[in-house]
Amino acid sequence: MKIKLYLLLFCLVLTFQLKAEDGSRLWLRFQPRQVSETPPFTGLKNSSSSVAAEEFQRAWSEMTGSPLTVTKKVKNNTLLLGTIKERDIHRLNIGSELLAAGPEGYIIRSVRRGNNNITVVASADEQGLLYGVYHLLRMIQTGQPTDNLDITEKPRYDIRILNHWDNLDGTVERGYAGYSVWKWGELPGTISPRYQEYARANASIGINATVLNNVNATPAILTEEYLEKVKVIASQLQPYHIKVYLSINFSSPAELGGLENSDPLNPEVQQWWHTKVNEIYRLIPDFGGFLVKANSEGLPGPQDYGRSHAEGANMLADALKPHGGIVMWRAFVYNPSGEDRAKQAYDEFMPLEGQFRENVIIQVKNGPVDFQPREPFSPLFGSMKETAVMPELQITQEYLGFSNHLVYLGTQWKEFLESDTYCRGENSTVAKTTDGTIYPHPISAIAGVANIGEDVNWSGHHFAQANWYAFGRLAWDHTLSADVIADEWLRMSFTQENGFVEPVKEMMLNSWETTVDYMMPLGLHHIFAWDHHYGPEPWCDIPDARPDWLPPYYHNASEKGIGFDRTANGSDAVSQYCSPVDEIYNNIETCPEELLLWFHHVPWDHRMKNGRILWDELSYRYDAGVQQVREFQKTWDRMESFVDADRFSHVQSRLKIQSRDAVWWKDACLLYFQTHSGRPIPYAIERPVHELEALKKIKLDLKHHN
Repeated sequence: MKIKLYLLLFCLVLTFQLKAEDGSRLWLRFQPRQVSETPPFTGLKNSSSSVAAEEFQRAWSEMTGSPLTVTKKVKNNTLLLGTIKERDIHRLNIGSELLAAGPEGYIIRSVRRGNNNITVVASADEQGLLYGVYHLLRMIQTGQPTDNLDITEKPRYDIRILNHWDNLDGTVERGYAGYSVWKWGELPGTISPRYQEYARANASIGINATVLNNVNATPAILTEEYLEKVKVIASQLQPYHIKVYLSINFSSPAELGGLENSDPLNPEVQQWWHTKVNEIYRLIPDFGGFLVKANSEGLPGPQDYGRSHAEGANMLADALKPHGGIVMWRAFVYNPSGEDRAKQAYDEFMPLEGQFRENVIIQVKNGPVDFQPREPFSPLFGSMKETAVMPELQITQEYLGFSNHLVYLGTQWKEFLESDTYCRGENSTVAKTTDGTIYPHPISAIAGVANIGEDVNWSGHHFAQANWYAFGRLAWDHTLSADVIADEWLRMSFTQENGFVEPVKEMMLNSWETTVDYMMPLGLHHIFAWDHHYGPEPWCDIPDARPDWLPPYYHNASEKGIGFDRTANGSDAVSQYCSPVDEIYNNIETCPEELLLWFHHVPWDHRMKNGRILWDELSYRYDAGVQQVREFQKTWDRMESFVDADRFSHVQSRLKIQSRDAVWWKDACLLYFQTHSGRPIPYAIERPVHELEALKKIKLDLKHHN
């Protein structure tokens, strides 16, 4: 086994320099630091080109103003920094530890050799070495002690992947940070420098895969013209150990190959896919595989030919298997029916349990409907035991105020990942049922729908970068707390000053719950404006639209009460959960109040745990959300001395929008629901400033928002 080592010796005192910034460097801001004394090492020794060494050199140069001197090469693919001798490597005796850590794992350890303090970063593979170097750099950036280290890490999920909903014309579906970073019109001749910057940012947080194009895929992505473009992007990402995947359109054999159909049991169709996959791997040897959205929202799929999802997925899996590729088959399916939309994915996939190939993994959205501000976990998690399942999280804020609202999603994702399914007894959390701990499948994975665009700051809102960062960190280690991740991001992205970090971190940690309060508290869901999902429209009624596309389907407000009855007496969605979760959700007295209106149609005068009736509690929740956003504004205004003027004013401006939007949500929802409840808005809370009829006339043209 080849072991690569990176040995560092340093003594640093951290300082902070304030200057204008545009956010383009993300969290990789290696701010100048003063070194308290000349480090007692002469330079770097390496046996081969190493991205890990280059990344440390780059960061070190930015922090200290000068690179390390590269001296003569040594043997055994070893990277050395400092005065340690090559024979000392063998005395570390870490071979078995590195083998257990795997190719992506690493060890960071402090050792003493005579008068020299040496920091060793070691991995069995270059990929793990790169992650280890970024870990050490993160510790330096955040001011953590680095003089007595003994760290061993490996990722919780095998595949940690971003899903780009980017179209070939440059638009981004549900994208709020400008046009796509992938410049298809310029490729393959012109290579954007942002491709490598993108790769560095992802590698620094452990993301090792990316889907380049929208799940609503066009067959054109598989043409020779576009595969040549994909090859170029892949070549830019490969040095950072990021594999490229593609979303495919299931009708490609008929659309591109001229076949009579795309029936997965048609031998000609099967052969077409084998030939196409071979073509892809000749161009891109480390290609990862396919992401598939089929028989969902009008897209073609195997059901068009009377075949199952398993038969469709297995056909593709068979073509990919000789190359080590995988199929990620999305479970986001719902068809026009009288059945509760929240039940449909479970009803469609559970009968197929155990029928999928080993290189197929079912990609399931965190909740059973559609990335709502708060949902219970999808009942497919834990229930599917013989089939690998991967969570799909939405980093882009489709339902959370786009790039206008500051909403840190680390807290939402932690609630989801730590939810107990009880499908294998207590502590069968969503994370443990998907990372291989409880159900040991050949592959484990987690996906995040990217919020990345061509905007200079990548994500539209400077604080939206924190969600990209948080996804990567949780994909690597889902046991990390939302608090720790926010702390890291703030210290790397802004400053290490506690006077800034602590109050702003508290703001971040409260931001998701605050947004739920002013949008859809107590389990309300999907009451957004038609199509663009930005503002409130609980009254929305589009002629001839499917009921499950409209808010009244979900809130069911009437003079009797509000909420969706998913109990045993209603749609019985509760029965899809394992015991005792099903019983807890089914009982109005034990159902968590945060999900009360998700599972129950509740009378307006139902007594809540705090003694208020439901209508009053709903009103207070909406008002609390508004008041909390105003506190965020006050907090941020107090931070002006810590932040460069450009980023300060950007965030300040967005918080003003968020504050106005929170009032819009509060007034629209309470005034509308009041027409059903017939009760006064509690006098202790802020009065509405809008008229309901005026709010109903608001129509935002955000359909093509990029």
